[in-house]
Amino acid sequence: MGSRAILHLLLHAAVPALLAWLFWRERFARAWVLMLLGWLIDLDHLLADPVYAPDRCSIGFHPLHTTPAILVYGALAVPRRTRLLGIGLLVHIALDALDCLWMHHAR
Repeated sequence: MGSRAILHLLLHAAVPALLAWLFWRERFARAWVLMLLGWLIDLDHLLADPVYAPDRCSIGFHPLHTTPAILVYGALAVPRRTRLLGIGLLVHIALDALDCLWMHHAR
C-alpha cells in the first residue's frame, strides 16, 4: 500500500475526529463514530473487479460514489436525527474526491 493510500485512510479517520472535537466536543465519541459510519459506502467497492485499484477514482465509478447517492447524503445532513451520518458521508466523498485530484495531479 502506497503512502497516498495510507494518508487517504488516515484522513478518513482524522477529519471526522477533528470535526467531532470542534463542533460536538461534549459528545465527541458518539459524533465521531456516527461520522465514521460514512465508511459503509465503501462496501460498493466489493462490486468492482479488482476490489481495490490504487489508480482508480471512486467518484463516479462505484454506485455509492455517484451524484444521485451524494445528493442523498446531502439530504441526510439536513435533519438533526441523521445529520452526523450525512456529514460523515459527505466528508467521505470529499476525501475521495481529494484523492482523485491527487491521482490526477500525480500523472
